[in-house]
Amino acid sequence: MSAVPVPVDPVDRVTPPFGGFKAAIVRLEVRRLLRNRRTLVFTVLFPVFFFLIFGLNSSYASHRVGQGNESAFVMISMALYGAVLATSSGGAMVSVERLSGWSRQLRITPLQPAAYIAIKMATALVLGLAAVLAVYIVGILTHKPSMPVWLWVATGAALWIGSLLFAAFGLFVGYLLPSENVMQLIGFALMLFSFGGGLFIPLSQFSHPLRVLATYTPLYGLNQVVHFPLVQGTFDWTWAANLVAWLTLFTGGAIWRFRKDTARV
Repeated sequence: MSAVPVPVDPVDRVTPPFGGFKAAIVRLEVRRLLRNRRTLVFTVLFPVFFFLIFGLNSSYASHRVGQGNESAFVMISMALYGAVLATSSGGAMVSVERLSGWSRQLRITPLQPAAYIAIKMATALVLGLAAVLAVYIVGILTHKPSMPVWLWVATGAALWIGSLLFAAFGLFVGYLLPSENVMQLIGFALMLFSFGGGLFIPLSQFSHPLRVLATYTPLYGLNQVVHFPLVQGTFDWTWAANLVAWLTLFTGGAIWRFRKDTARV
């Protein structure tokens, strides 16, 4: 007579190391993400296109800005826009998984919410890196952006790592809204964040109340931090505080929504 298997209570499951975070899972997620050609076009080619339009304008491209020129400043801005668009889109892919029921399947695995969020954020960062490299490589090939070699590395690394903020934002929105509404909201929100954070228009052109309001927007701190190595001056620690505050808020929101989502089984 065969023994009847005893179901394992989820409470009794042993939590794997690092909550279930594995590099192999990240690699699989990256492969799946790179198959989406539409996402690659919007997040990689568009920022390059914008840089070619605005960063190579001969009327101001060679004007000095800090340790470089205006073309380098625009290149950093467009690479940042590409990175935040890419990481937001990568994070928001969870909305598709929710629609297919994959999120509910995760409820019966030992994968911890924080580990799952970390996997998604790491995957989004890979797409963000592709956007940054694309803009910077085109900048090198055009010979227009001018700044010391170490600044190419420092600014590129800063805006890529900083774009982690918007991977968390994409995850949060992806769990918050149905899949058919996610990308529309993200696109509109990033446009507002970009204008409000001074990415497209210098904040000096805003009225005083709008400049004060801009300091509280999600992209403000990140935008100031990644341009600081180029423009120099005095580092304002409120930029870092803005970045950390929004990263904490978006990450916490993503974990909260993940728990709520996977609990509905």
